Amino acid sequence: MANRTPMRTPERSTWLTALVWSGGFVALLWVLELLDQVLFRTRLDGYGIRPLDTGQGLTGVVFAPLLHGGFGHLVANTLPLLVLGFLILLSGVGRWLAVTAIVWIVAGIGTWLLGGLGTLHLGASSLVFGWLVYLIVRGVFSRRPGQIALGVLVLLVYGSALWGVLPGQPGISWQGHLFGAIGGALAAYLLARDDAPRQVSAAR
Repeated sequence: MANRTPMRTPERSTWLTALVWSGGFVALLWVLELLDQVLFRTRLDGYGIRPLDTGQGLTGVVFAPLLHGGFGHLVANTLPLLVLGFLILLSGVGRWLAVTAIVWIVAGIGTWLLGGLGTLHLGASSLVFGWLVYLIVRGVFSRRPGQIALGVLVLLVYGSALWGVLPGQPGISWQGHLFGAIGGALAAYLLARDDAPRQVSAAR
């Protein structure tokens, strides 16, 4: 007799939870930017990452992904954050939190170390790149056909954005993009064991 674990599609509550969390996170970013523009006169931007600054600049590792250099910057990140965050949240809030934490820390520390003296880095694009790479490569580590297929689809839709990890665009934190992407790959590797398909057991 074989004991098989049936494949189940996300339930309606899972989709709703993913939608609420992804929308809620993006809404938080919009509220913060609105407060920064109207109430604080962009002073919150000063809490971004200042590379190799051991004072306030280091606090940017915590706050930088929550801050943006204007509404145009935030608009550019909004749709990718909604889509990529939603796709990860279909695997559960705990998984999204774990992936986000790894990307957040790796991107923040990497940018603080190598972002360049006298520069200021902020914005959730480090999360966008981390989530993007996580979704693309997690199937490679987990060996789940569904995740591989989704990774290919995400690569086809958003793959051109990966050029943003290269230097050369003034005013763009390619370091944040690069280390965000590295954090996403690391998260896929570290969390692959939880995604790996279970072996079929048989009793004879």
